[in-house]
Amino acid sequence: MKAGAEQRSTATLLALPGLLALTVLCLVVLSCGTGQTPTNPSNPLRGLRFYVDPTSPAANQIRQWERAGRVADAEALRRIAEEPIALWVTGDPVAVEQQVRDRMAAAAAQQTTPILVAYNIPGRDCGKYSAGGAPDAATYRTWMANLIRGLGDGRAVVILEPDAVSHMIAGDCLSGAQEQERYALLRESVRTLRAKPKTTVYLDAGNPSWITDTTAVADALQRAGGREATGFALNVANFNTTDATVAYGRAVASALGGAHFVIDTSRNGAGRYPDPQVNGAPSWCNPPGRALGQPPTTQTGRHDVDAFLWIKGPGDSDGSCRPGEPAAGRWWPDYALALAR
Repeated sequence: MKAGAEQRSTATLLALPGLLALTVLCLVVLSCGTGQTPTNPSNPLRGLRFYVDPTSPAANQIRQWERAGRVADAEALRRIAEEPIALWVTGDPVAVEQQVRDRMAAAAAQQTTPILVAYNIPGRDCGKYSAGGAPDAATYRTWMANLIRGLGDGRAVVILEPDAVSHMIAGDCLSGAQEQERYALLRESVRTLRAKPKTTVYLDAGNPSWITDTTAVADALQRAGGREATGFALNVANFNTTDATVAYGRAVASALGGAHFVIDTSRNGAGRYPDPQVNGAPSWCNPPGRALGQPPTTQTGRHDVDAFLWIKGPGDSDGSCRPGEPAAGRWWPDYALALAR
Protein backbone atom coordinates (compact mmCIF):
# COMPACT_ATOMS: atom_id res chain seq x y z
CA MET A 1 0.00 0.00 0.00
CA LYS A 2 1.38 3.41 -0.91
CA ALA A 3 1.92 5.97 1.85
CA GLY A 4 -0.92 8.29 0.76
CA ALA A 5 -3.39 5.43 0.44
CA GLU A 6 -2.36 4.07 3.85
CA GLN A 7 -2.99 7.48 5.47
CA ARG A 8 -6.43 7.76 3.84
CA SER A 9 -7.30 4.21 4.94
CA THR A 10 -6.25 4.90 8.53
CA ALA A 11 -8.20 8.16 8.58
CA THR A 12 -11.31 6.37 7.35
CA LEU A 13 -11.00 3.72 10.07
CA LEU A 14 -10.53 6.29 12.81
CA ALA A 15 -13.66 8.09 11.64
CA LEU A 16 -15.76 5.05 12.48
CA PRO A 17 -17.53 5.24 15.83
CA GLY A 18 -15.83 3.79 18.91
CA LEU A 19 -15.61 0.00 19.09
CA LEU A 20 -16.29 -0.58 15.39
CA ALA A 21 -13.23 1.46 14.43
CA LEU A 22 -11.05 -0.45 16.87
CA THR A 23 -12.37 -3.79 15.62
CA VAL A 24 -11.73 -2.99 11.98
CA LEU A 25 -8.29 -1.57 12.77
CA CYS A 26 -7.42 -4.78 14.62
CA LEU A 27 -8.38 -6.81 11.55
CA VAL A 28 -6.21 -4.60 9.33
CA VAL A 29 -3.12 -5.13 11.46
CA LEU A 30 -4.18 -8.79 11.96
CA SER A 31 -3.99 -9.23 15.73
CA CYS A 32 -4.04 -6.04 17.78
CA GLY A 33 -0.37 -5.96 18.61
CA THR A 34 0.49 -9.67 18.69
CA GLY A 35 1.97 -9.66 15.21
CA GLN A 36 0.22 -12.98 14.46
CA THR A 37 -2.92 -13.75 12.49
CA PRO A 38 -5.88 -14.68 14.73
CA THR A 39 -6.38 -17.86 12.69
CA ASN A 40 -4.17 -19.71 10.27
CA PRO A 41 -6.08 -19.97 6.97
CA SER A 42 -4.00 -22.99 5.88
CA ASN A 43 -4.75 -24.94 9.07
CA PRO A 44 -6.93 -27.96 8.16
CA LEU A 45 -8.23 -28.07 11.76
CA ARG A 46 -9.17 -24.39 11.87
CA GLY A 47 -12.52 -23.81 13.53
CA LEU A 48 -13.05 -27.39 14.73
CA ARG A 49 -14.48 -28.15 18.16
CA PHE A 50 -13.22 -31.42 19.61
CA TYR A 51 -15.27 -34.09 21.36
CA VAL A 52 -15.44 -34.12 25.17
CA ASP A 53 -16.41 -37.51 26.59
CA PRO A 54 -18.95 -37.14 29.43
CA THR A 55 -18.23 -40.72 30.53
CA SER A 56 -14.41 -40.43 30.60
CA PRO A 57 -12.46 -41.89 33.54
CA ALA A 58 -11.99 -38.36 34.90
CA ALA A 59 -15.72 -37.59 34.64
CA ASN A 60 -16.61 -40.85 36.37
CA GLN A 61 -14.01 -40.18 39.07
CA ILE A 62 -15.55 -36.77 39.76
CA ARG A 63 -18.93 -38.34 40.39
CA GLN A 64 -17.36 -40.95 42.68
CA TRP A 65 -15.43 -38.36 44.68
CA GLU A 66 -18.46 -36.09 44.99
CA ARG A 67 -20.44 -38.96 46.49
CA ALA A 68 -17.55 -39.59 48.89
CA GLY A 69 -17.43 -35.92 49.94
CA ARG A 70 -14.10 -35.16 48.21
CA VAL A 71 -15.52 -31.98 46.73
CA ALA A 72 -12.24 -30.06 46.34
CA ASP A 73 -10.54 -32.98 44.64
CA ALA A 74 -13.50 -33.47 42.32
CA GLU A 75 -13.42 -29.79 41.40
CA ALA A 76 -9.71 -29.93 40.60
CA LEU A 77 -10.28 -32.93 38.35
CA ARG A 78 -12.70 -30.91 36.20
CA ARG A 79 -9.60 -29.39 34.61
CA ILE A 80 -9.16 -32.77 32.94
CA ALA A 81 -12.76 -33.96 32.55
CA GLU A 82 -13.93 -30.85 30.73
CA GLU A 83 -11.29 -30.99 27.99
CA PRO A 84 -11.29 -33.06 24.78
CA ILE A 85 -8.97 -36.07 25.07
CA ALA A 86 -8.07 -38.57 22.36
CA LEU A 87 -9.48 -42.09 22.30
CA TRP A 88 -6.74 -44.71 21.92
CA VAL A 89 -7.98 -47.41 19.56
CA THR A 90 -6.27 -50.79 19.75
CA GLY A 91 -6.85 -54.49 20.16
CA ASP A 92 -9.48 -56.71 18.61
CA PRO A 93 -9.83 -56.28 14.82
CA VAL A 94 -13.59 -56.97 15.00
CA ALA A 95 -14.45 -54.75 17.97
CA VAL A 96 -12.54 -51.77 16.62
CA GLU A 97 -15.17 -50.92 14.00
CA GLN A 98 -17.95 -50.56 16.58
CA GLN A 99 -15.67 -48.74 19.01
CA VAL A 100 -14.87 -46.11 16.39
CA ARG A 101 -18.45 -45.97 15.13
CA ASP A 102 -19.70 -45.29 18.67
CA ARG A 103 -17.22 -42.45 19.16
CA MET A 104 -18.13 -40.93 15.79
CA ALA A 105 -21.83 -41.02 16.69
CA ALA A 106 -21.23 -39.45 20.10
CA ALA A 107 -19.18 -36.67 18.53
CA ALA A 108 -21.81 -36.06 15.85
CA ALA A 109 -24.45 -35.67 18.58
CA GLN A 110 -22.24 -32.97 20.16
CA GLN A 111 -21.49 -31.44 16.74
CA THR A 112 -17.80 -31.92 17.52
CA THR A 113 -14.84 -33.77 16.02
CA PRO A 114 -13.30 -36.81 17.74
CA ILE A 115 -9.54 -37.32 18.12
CA LEU A 116 -8.48 -40.95 17.67
CA VAL A 117 -5.12 -42.62 18.20
CA ALA A 118 -4.51 -45.68 16.01
CA TYR A 119 -2.16 -47.80 18.12
CA ASN A 120 -1.88 -51.40 17.06
CA ILE A 121 1.22 -51.79 14.87
CA PRO A 122 2.87 -55.25 15.07
CA GLY A 123 5.77 -55.22 17.53
CA ARG A 124 4.30 -52.20 19.31
CA ASP A 125 6.64 -50.49 21.79
CA CYS A 126 9.29 -53.16 21.11
CA GLY A 127 7.82 -55.35 23.84
CA LYS A 128 8.26 -52.72 26.56
CA TYR A 129 5.67 -51.10 28.85
CA SER A 130 3.05 -50.74 26.08
CA ALA A 131 3.80 -54.07 24.41
CA GLY A 132 1.18 -55.61 22.18
CA GLY A 133 -0.24 -54.71 18.81
CA ALA A 134 -1.47 -56.90 16.00
CA PRO A 135 0.25 -60.29 15.79
CA ASP A 136 1.09 -59.91 12.10
CA ALA A 137 0.72 -57.64 9.08
CA ALA A 138 -2.41 -59.36 7.76
CA THR A 139 -4.23 -58.86 11.07
CA TYR A 140 -3.12 -55.23 11.17
CA ARG A 141 -4.48 -54.59 7.68
CA THR A 142 -7.83 -56.08 8.70
CA TRP A 143 -7.81 -54.02 11.88
CA MET A 144 -7.07 -50.80 10.01
CA ALA A 145 -9.75 -51.53 7.38
CA ASN A 146 -12.32 -52.02 10.16
CA LEU A 147 -11.20 -48.82 11.91
CA ILE A 148 -11.68 -46.93 8.65
CA ARG A 149 -15.15 -48.43 8.15
CA GLY A 150 -16.04 -47.22 11.63
CA LEU A 151 -15.20 -43.65 10.62
CA GLY A 152 -18.10 -43.59 8.19
CA ASP A 153 -18.57 -40.21 6.53
CA GLY A 154 -17.86 -38.12 9.63
CA ARG A 155 -14.98 -35.80 10.38
CA ALA A 156 -12.14 -37.15 12.55
CA VAL A 157 -8.55 -36.43 13.52
CA VAL A 158 -6.32 -39.53 13.61
CA ILE A 159 -2.91 -39.70 15.30
CA LEU A 160 -1.19 -42.63 13.64
CA GLU A 161 0.92 -45.11 15.61
CA PRO A 162 2.83 -43.30 18.39
CA ASP A 163 6.51 -44.37 18.58
CA ALA A 164 6.33 -46.60 15.48
CA VAL A 165 8.65 -44.42 13.41
CA SER A 166 10.97 -43.47 16.28
CA HIS A 167 11.60 -47.10 17.26
CA MET A 168 12.85 -47.78 13.74
CA ILE A 169 15.27 -44.86 13.86
CA ALA A 170 16.49 -45.94 17.28
CA GLY A 171 16.96 -49.51 16.03
CA ASP A 172 15.43 -50.86 19.22
CA CYS A 173 14.02 -54.20 18.20
CA LEU A 174 13.08 -54.75 14.57
CA SER A 175 14.99 -56.71 11.94
CA GLY A 176 15.53 -55.23 8.51
CA ALA A 177 12.60 -57.20 7.11
CA GLN A 178 10.35 -56.12 9.98
CA GLU A 179 11.27 -52.48 9.40
CA GLN A 180 10.40 -52.76 5.72
CA GLU A 181 7.07 -54.31 6.65
CA ARG A 182 6.35 -51.55 9.18
CA TYR A 183 7.13 -48.80 6.67
CA ALA A 184 4.77 -50.47 4.20
CA LEU A 185 1.98 -50.75 6.79
CA LEU A 186 2.33 -47.09 7.76
CA ARG A 187 2.30 -45.95 4.13
CA GLU A 188 -0.81 -48.00 3.44
CA SER A 189 -2.54 -46.67 6.56
CA VAL A 190 -1.77 -43.06 5.71
CA ARG A 191 -3.04 -43.52 2.18
CA THR A 192 -6.29 -45.28 3.10
CA LEU A 193 -7.08 -42.90 5.97
CA ARG A 194 -6.43 -39.88 3.77
CA ALA A 195 -8.80 -41.33 1.18
CA LYS A 196 -11.56 -40.40 3.65
CA PRO A 197 -12.20 -36.75 2.69
CA LYS A 198 -13.07 -35.66 6.24
CA THR A 199 -10.20 -37.44 7.99
CA THR A 200 -6.99 -35.63 8.89
CA VAL A 201 -3.98 -37.83 9.68
CA TYR A 202 -0.90 -36.92 11.71
CA LEU A 203 1.87 -39.52 11.64
CA ASP A 204 3.72 -39.67 14.95
CA ALA A 205 7.29 -38.35 14.84
CA GLY A 206 8.45 -38.78 18.44
CA ASN A 207 9.71 -35.98 20.63
CA PRO A 208 12.83 -33.81 21.03
CA SER A 209 14.17 -35.73 24.02
CA TRP A 210 14.30 -39.05 22.18
CA ILE A 211 15.62 -38.85 18.61
CA THR A 212 17.62 -35.63 18.25
CA ASP A 213 18.63 -36.13 14.60
CA THR A 214 15.80 -34.28 12.88
CA THR A 215 17.07 -35.19 9.41
CA ALA A 216 16.81 -38.89 10.31
CA VAL A 217 13.27 -38.28 11.60
CA ALA A 218 12.30 -36.52 8.38
CA ASP A 219 13.76 -39.31 6.25
CA ALA A 220 11.89 -41.95 8.22
CA LEU A 221 8.63 -39.99 8.03
CA GLN A 222 9.00 -39.74 4.28
CA ARG A 223 9.55 -43.50 3.98
CA ALA A 224 6.46 -44.04 6.16
CA GLY A 225 4.21 -41.94 3.95
CA GLY A 226 4.58 -38.69 5.83
CA ARG A 227 4.28 -36.53 2.72
CA GLU A 228 0.81 -37.95 2.06
CA ALA A 229 -0.33 -37.35 5.65
CA THR A 230 -1.89 -34.09 6.81
CA GLY A 231 1.20 -33.61 8.95
CA PHE A 232 3.00 -35.16 11.88
CA ALA A 233 2.46 -35.36 15.65
CA LEU A 234 4.99 -34.60 18.38
CA ASN A 235 5.45 -35.11 22.12
CA VAL A 236 2.76 -37.79 22.38
CA ALA A 237 2.67 -39.05 25.97
CA ASN A 238 5.74 -36.96 26.78
CA PHE A 239 6.56 -33.88 28.80
CA ASN A 240 8.74 -31.61 26.65
CA THR A 241 7.79 -27.95 26.74
CA THR A 242 5.79 -26.48 23.91
CA ASP A 243 8.57 -24.08 22.89
CA ALA A 244 11.15 -26.89 22.70
CA THR A 245 8.74 -29.05 20.73
CA VAL A 246 7.89 -26.28 18.27
CA ALA A 247 11.59 -25.69 17.57
CA TYR A 248 12.10 -29.42 17.04
CA GLY A 249 9.04 -29.70 14.83
CA ARG A 250 10.19 -26.85 12.63
CA ALA A 251 13.56 -28.53 12.14
CA VAL A 252 11.83 -31.76 11.10
CA ALA A 253 9.43 -29.87 8.83
CA SER A 254 12.30 -28.01 7.19
CA ALA A 255 14.10 -31.28 6.47
CA LEU A 256 10.86 -32.59 4.94
CA GLY A 257 10.57 -29.55 2.71
CA GLY A 258 7.69 -28.10 4.74
CA ALA A 259 4.92 -29.65 6.82
CA HIS A 260 2.45 -28.84 9.57
CA PHE A 261 2.28 -30.61 12.93
CA VAL A 262 0.30 -30.98 16.15
CA ILE A 263 1.69 -31.15 19.68
CA ASP A 264 0.54 -33.17 22.68
CA THR A 265 0.40 -30.63 25.52
CA SER A 266 -1.54 -32.83 27.94
CA ARG A 267 1.20 -33.07 30.58
CA ASN A 268 3.92 -30.62 29.58
CA GLY A 269 3.02 -27.73 31.88
CA ALA A 270 6.15 -28.22 33.97
CA GLY A 271 8.37 -29.61 31.22
CA ARG A 272 10.49 -32.75 31.43
CA TYR A 273 11.66 -34.23 34.69
CA PRO A 274 15.24 -32.97 35.14
CA ASP A 275 16.87 -36.37 35.70
CA PRO A 276 16.88 -39.38 33.35
CA GLN A 277 15.68 -41.75 36.08
CA VAL A 278 13.24 -41.65 39.00
CA ASN A 279 13.49 -44.40 41.61
CA GLY A 280 15.18 -46.79 39.22
CA ALA A 281 12.84 -46.28 36.26
CA PRO A 282 13.01 -43.92 33.26
CA SER A 283 11.77 -40.42 34.02
CA TRP A 284 9.50 -40.35 30.95
CA CYS A 285 7.35 -42.92 32.77
CA ASN A 286 4.98 -41.38 35.34
CA PRO A 287 7.42 -38.74 36.60
CA PRO A 288 6.35 -36.83 39.71
CA GLY A 289 5.78 -33.11 39.94
CA ARG A 290 4.46 -32.64 36.39
CA ALA A 291 1.50 -30.47 35.38
CA LEU A 292 -1.23 -30.14 32.80
CA GLY A 293 -0.22 -28.20 29.71
CA GLN A 294 -2.14 -25.77 27.53
CA PRO A 295 -5.70 -26.95 26.88
CA PRO A 296 -6.52 -28.23 23.40
CA THR A 297 -6.95 -25.52 20.79
CA THR A 298 -6.42 -24.82 17.11
CA GLN A 299 -5.51 -21.22 17.98
CA THR A 300 -1.83 -21.93 18.49
CA GLY A 301 -0.38 -18.61 17.33
CA ARG A 302 2.06 -20.55 15.13
CA HIS A 303 1.53 -20.74 11.39
CA ASP A 304 2.80 -24.32 11.18
CA VAL A 305 1.26 -25.79 14.36
CA ASP A 306 -2.27 -26.93 13.58
CA ALA A 307 -3.30 -27.69 17.16
CA PHE A 308 -2.30 -28.26 20.73
CA LEU A 309 -4.05 -31.52 21.65
CA TRP A 310 -4.39 -33.73 24.69
CA ILE A 311 -3.44 -36.99 23.00
CA LYS A 312 -2.23 -38.86 26.07
CA GLY A 313 -5.00 -38.92 28.64
CA PRO A 314 -3.80 -37.03 31.73
CA GLY A 315 -4.05 -39.57 34.52
CA ASP A 316 -3.53 -42.62 32.31
CA SER A 317 -0.42 -44.49 33.44
CA ASP A 318 2.66 -44.71 31.21
CA GLY A 319 3.27 -48.23 32.48
CA SER A 320 4.03 -50.23 35.60
CA CYS A 321 7.53 -48.79 35.76
CA ARG A 322 7.75 -48.96 39.55
CA PRO A 323 6.02 -51.10 42.19
CA GLY A 324 2.39 -50.14 42.58
CA GLU A 325 2.08 -48.24 39.30
CA PRO A 326 -0.77 -49.31 36.97
CA ALA A 327 -0.21 -50.88 33.57
CA ALA A 328 0.15 -48.61 30.55
CA GLY A 329 -3.10 -46.88 29.66
CA ARG A 330 -4.82 -47.62 32.97
CA TRP A 331 -6.54 -44.75 34.76
CA TRP A 332 -4.62 -43.59 37.86
CA PRO A 333 -6.69 -41.07 39.85
CA ASP A 334 -3.93 -40.00 42.23
CA TYR A 335 -1.61 -39.15 39.34
CA ALA A 336 -4.42 -37.32 37.56
CA LEU A 337 -5.12 -35.26 40.66
CA ALA A 338 -1.45 -34.36 41.02
CA LEU A 339 -1.39 -33.14 37.41
CA ALA A 340 -4.60 -31.15 37.86
CA ARG A 341 -3.34 -29.44 40.99
